[in-house]
Formats: sequence, structure tokens, C-alpha cells
Amino acid sequence: MSATSGDSGGGPHPMRRATDRLPPAAVRTASLVVAVRPGEPDPAWLLTELPAAVREVVLVGGGPAGPDRTPNGVPVRRLGPWDRTRGDVPHSGLLAATGDHIVLMSADGGMSPREIPHYLHYLESGFDFVKGSRFIAGGDVADYPLTRRLGHRALLRLARRLYGQRLTDLWYGFCAFRREFVGLLDLREGGVELGAELVTHALHYGLRIAEVPSLELPRRHGPSHPRTVRDGARILGTLLEERPHTALLRLAGPLRGGGHRPEHAGRTSSG
Repeated sequence: MSATSGDSGGGPHPMRRATDRLPPAAVRTASLVVAVRPGEPDPAWLLTELPAAVREVVLVGGGPAGPDRTPNGVPVRRLGPWDRTRGDVPHSGLLAATGDHIVLMSADGGMSPREIPHYLHYLESGFDFVKGSRFIAGGDVADYPLTRRLGHRALLRLARRLYGQRLTDLWYGFCAFRREFVGLLDLREGGVELGAELVTHALHYGLRIAEVPSLELPRRHGPSHPRTVRDGARILGTLLEERPHTALLRLAGPLRGGGHRPEHAGRTSSG
């Protein structure tokens, strides 16, 4: 993680563009979009742990029954079940969210909603897209098999060559971004593992990205990593499909003996 200085109230900040027009901090809202995979129970535990910054919860999946408000009175919108064959990224939930900021996480218990204020802090500081990382100082993962770890490292190396960035965690699905970028992120029905398509498109369009440490806890529901090979293959295809036109130049850089590597405009972390 790389810290940034500046206010969170919408004033001048080195990461802000001249065209940024954020609403005042006092009126900004955050929507939490939660993906409930088929077979998972209603995440009632999650609704009791929401930070005050969350003003709306959008549940994609799960049963139709359940509370329409959290214990703190935050409205809960239920969009009904979603089909895994149409992609793991809950597109309908992101499109339905109304907050100025959108936070995306799963309901399996591996991600803690108590980390959400950290993500929002970096959005308030001028970044466009904030993603969690289990592999920087302060982050960790309770269960990560060797095969998945090796595959992740290989994909990270490729992403660094193609996109000129230094992210440390490519497919972790805990992320947050400003709602105005939902259309730009160009989500598709044939998405990859939760969050990976978002990250790849954020890289493709040059959004200002920050990584924050996140602790992935043991899952409360479902197997930890049921589709390592399939997930890796789909993410690989997405990386290659979305690569920028400068990819060949970056790949050829080491062959030319050049010591300079183009930096991603929104990079804040090193891996």
C-alpha cells in the first residue's frame, strides 16, 4: 500500500483531475453490492457488521425472503437469484446501485465489511478504483493452495508486462470505485471470477488504482477454491483481450535492453 496525503473533503489533491466534480463529503453515499453465490444462505451476519459509511445494500442472489433493512436502518434491495453461467460479476447489482461510491464483495465470509472505510478513504482522496490485496503489508489470506499461488504469480507477471503496472493481487474480488465509472468498466455477461474483469478493465482504461491491504478470512460457506484452472484460464483470456496497444512495446522493452518501464498512471503499490 502506498499512502497519499490530502483531504477527503473534495479540495485540491495531487491525484485529482481538473474535471473531477465530486459532491461534498457530507452528502456522498456508498452502496455495498454483495454477491450471494448459488447455494449460499442469506448473509444476515454481514448486515449486522456494516460501517456507518454504507447507506444502501444491494444483494444479488440469495432467497427472496429476508429483512429489507439492516439493524441500523440501512435499506436492503434484493435482486433475486443470478445464474453462474452468465458470469460471476453481479452486473445487475452494480447497475442498480445508487450511491456515489460502489463497494463490491462476496457473501461467503472471506471478506470483512469492517474494511470498507479504508477503501472509501482512498476514493475520497482522488483515486478512481480501489482494490484489496492479500499480498502487501497488512494483508493476508487464510487458505491459498500452492497451485493457485503459482498460477496467480504467473498471471501477475503477464499483467505487469502488458499493462505496465505493479499490482500485487489480480483476482481478489473486494474492490470499490466511483459509480460514474460503471459504464466505462464495460462489464459483460461472460464475466470471470468475481472482480477480475473489473480490475482488468480498470487497467485497460487507465483508471487511477490504489491497492489496500485486506485480510481474507476462512469462508463461512462453500469450498475455498473450487475452480483454480478454469478461473486462471478465463482471466488469462481477459488479460490478453483487453491489453492496450502498447503491450508489444512493453514486452519488447527487456529485449532492447531499456531500463525504463512505463508506469501506470494510477499505480500506488509495488509488488
